[in-house]
Amino acid sequence: MSRRGSRQSGNSRITDDQIIELVSKLRQLLPEIQQRRSDKVSASKVLQETCNYIKNLHREVDDLTQRLSQLLATIDADSPEAAIVRGLIT
Repeated sequence: MSRRGSRQSGNSRITDDQIIELVSKLRQLLPEIQQRRSDKVSASKVLQETCNYIKNLHREVDDLTQRLSQLLATIDADSPEAAIVRGLIT
C-alpha cells in the first residue's frame, strides 16, 4: 500500500516533493521548455518533452555514427585520420 505523498517502488520511496524537484530539474535541461517565457508547464508536458528530446538525441547519435562509419570507409584504414575516426565511434 502507498501513502498519500509518496510513491513506492520496491524498497525505495520517492516523495511528491522529490518528484517536483526532479521535474523542475528536467524543465531546466530541456531547450524546448527553456525557450518558453512561462513557468507554467505541467509535469506531464515536461516528461513528454524529455522523452522527445531523448529520442531526438538518439537519432542524432545514430546519424553521426553512420556518417563517421561512412567517412572511415573512405579513408585509408592505416592512416592517422582513420585512427581518430575509429576512436570517435568506439
